[in-house]
Amino acid sequence: MQHTNIIIIGGGLAGLTSALQLAQHELDVVLIEKKEYPFHRVCGEYISNEVRPFLERLDIFPQHLGPTHIDKLLLTSTRNHEVQLDLPLGGFGISRYRFDYFLFQQAREMGVNFITRKYVSSVVFDSGMFQVTLNDQERLTCDVVIGAFGKRSNLDRVLERPFMKRRSPYVGVKYHMKGEFPRNLIALHNFQGGYAGISAVEDQKLNLCYLASGESLKTYGNIKALERRVLMKNAFLRKFLTSSETLFKQPLVINEISFERKLPVEQHILMCGDAAGMIAPLCGNGMAMAIRSGSLLVPLVLKFFAEARYSRYMLELDYSRVWNHHFRRRLWNGRTIQRLFGTDRASVAAVKICKNFPLAAKYLVRQTHGDTF
Repeated sequence: MQHTNIIIIGGGLAGLTSALQLAQHELDVVLIEKKEYPFHRVCGEYISNEVRPFLERLDIFPQHLGPTHIDKLLLTSTRNHEVQLDLPLGGFGISRYRFDYFLFQQAREMGVNFITRKYVSSVVFDSGMFQVTLNDQERLTCDVVIGAFGKRSNLDRVLERPFMKRRSPYVGVKYHMKGEFPRNLIALHNFQGGYAGISAVEDQKLNLCYLASGESLKTYGNIKALERRVLMKNAFLRKFLTSSETLFKQPLVINEISFERKLPVEQHILMCGDAAGMIAPLCGNGMAMAIRSGSLLVPLVLKFFAEARYSRYMLELDYSRVWNHHFRRRLWNGRTIQRLFGTDRASVAAVKICKNFPLAAKYLVRQTHGDTF
């Protein structure tokens, strides 16, 4: 049975960035990802510049991939009111297909051992050690497990995490498209029961990602009917969808997206990224939060391996504290801001507030971007 220092379950932004840093300190790191790189993910693909100094320091800012520079936000209501706002901190647009693959290559060169096309079926902690079992019954042991397995996983069910017992009303859908759209703009368009984000990524491509009501999808039967009957009631979305070319044969779809509270440590597993808590997409900058959460646990894990007096209890306590310090309020803000989207009354009010009260608009924008680190 193979033993390693650290096993990271999930190879998204949180898993990859933490793996990179831990491997730099000569720890044995195994990362398990159920898919084969490169692949697409349902994601808004806009990253706040709060993480740019961090990525540049590690020499993993993807400048060579041609990310777009984004500094404007267009917000529209279900009734086609609109307001455009500045994004003082701003961000960049890059596809997960290209960015995740780049980080995977960097981590592999750093010495991270990848296991792909397999998934974790169980994690058991006993006598200070983890036993991780894969779907093909291969077993590995390690000292630390990092959970970076995303929004909703079968492993969440195996671990009996409370949020899995409650149904979520949301479905997420993503396309890449080609069409006319400003390269420095991110648009947030409301429709009944949800909202859609549009922004440019590399290679003249556009990312359309939307969050819709699962009930609406059930009512209309399929994605195309949902878009025709619900999304296109927003005139801006109708113009975009009817004038742009879809680059995917089929949309990417995920069900049961949950924004309920999760714990950063579950059964001694250190959770990061969406596995620790998912903020409302398109209003909370989940990609930047994933990168930041992966970086927050690294110094604590390094301390755990370097100092005999630094116990597992202290590691878990410190990580819970630092995670809550950085993200608990931000997640609450995200859930609050989300209430301004997806209905006639709320979305119209949000646009009017942003138009008539500049300070309130700046406050709302500020809540979608964290401090640089």
